[in-house]
Amino acid sequence: MDDTVANNPAAGESDRSGENVRVGEHYFTAEPGASARPREVVFSIGGQEYELAAAGGVFSASRLDPGTTVLLKKGDLPAAATTGSLLDLGCGYGPITMVLATRAPGAEVWAVDVNARARELTAENAKRLHVADRVRVADPDGVPDGVEFAQIWSNPPIRVGKEELHALLLRWLPRLAADGVAWLVVGKHKGSDSLQQWLGEQGWQADRHASGSGFRVLKVTRPRPA
Repeated sequence: MDDTVANNPAAGESDRSGENVRVGEHYFTAEPGASARPREVVFSIGGQEYELAAAGGVFSASRLDPGTTVLLKKGDLPAAATTGSLLDLGCGYGPITMVLATRAPGAEVWAVDVNARARELTAENAKRLHVADRVRVADPDGVPDGVEFAQIWSNPPIRVGKEELHALLLRWLPRLAADGVAWLVVGKHKGSDSLQQWLGEQGWQADRHASGSGFRVLKVTRPRPA
């Protein structure tokens, strides 16, 4: 998901959720050292209310962040009849995963994050919403090579830098099924247009699907036949 916690050389500083974190630590740290301080995040998507467990040391632990909100409200959520595997890349505490799993009861949802606490929270939320039998929580190396995805959803960590962001996308986008689609949300002033251009240069069909609250939703598919 898009954003990082702040760094303060003098003391621990707060991420956007207001949770204190250790100096130099990001929400995409594998083993966050910030106090867990459990809390609840409540939001509604598509007429359904979600109440999820969150905690310090994960992205936007006090509310559904604006970028993910735009993505879920303006991306084309899976139909109830959707099957196959869906990917929530950078799942955090699991809001995208939970929406996908409840919207598409016939699909398998992979929730992938480097952050161990995020994975624990996503697994907890999957049990809470009674979708744990269809949610696979894993670190990036825990997804079998043979799995391909009908859909990929992500609010990617833009501030890891272009090189790491590009490597992330080059790793996962090729795992789209032939007719698959990836939905990405990126801030308008955080490189959405340059990312769209770069995706095109890599041979992907990247279209600006929607905009809202300072974010763009990109729809990424395999190249259209000539």
